[in-house]
Amino acid sequence: MRRRLRGSKPITTTPPTPSRRTRTAGATVPRTRACPPAAAGAARPALLRPIQIGIYFLVPEKPLAWLGSTLRDLRTFPEDARREAGSQPGRVQQGLTPTDWKPMSTVGPGVIEIRVHTALEHRVFYVAKFEEAVYVLHAFEKRERRTPQAAIDVARTRLADLLRGRARAQKTQ
Repeated sequence: MRRRLRGSKPITTTPPTPSRRTRTAGATVPRTRACPPAAAGAARPALLRPIQIGIYFLVPEKPLAWLGSTLRDLRTFPEDARREAGSQPGRVQQGLTPTDWKPMSTVGPGVIEIRVHTALEHRVFYVAKFEEAVYVLHAFEKRERRTPQAAIDVARTRLADLLRGRARAQKTQ
């Protein structure tokens, strides 16, 4: 676009377009009026950098309830598996999900399997859907590809006992 001022030479200018984009460090950044074109390739001024604010909600930790011989079984794991399997219920207490898990609907509704991968495979079953606690149902070493039926039966029995105990406690209240 050429404009001519009275009594002067023609001046060539380009109108500012808000859709024009500039590449900066591999990312596409829209050009703004506050950032002059000469500084578009350079770092943005402090006022124009995006602001990230992390908001964290304090969730009260639920206590852990170890059912049956679960805690004793967990203590028989090798040290590295014990460390990993012990930290995952801590995440669940804080309202987070374990790093490697899957639902175990074969045991019951709301039952989650924590998978611990070390030299051997270890598993921990828990239920966290109740408000009062996180109930750890069963911990065992997995030696086959499929989950052993005996481990599923133990976890099912402990879950049934837990649900019966909760129903009795609610009746007495």
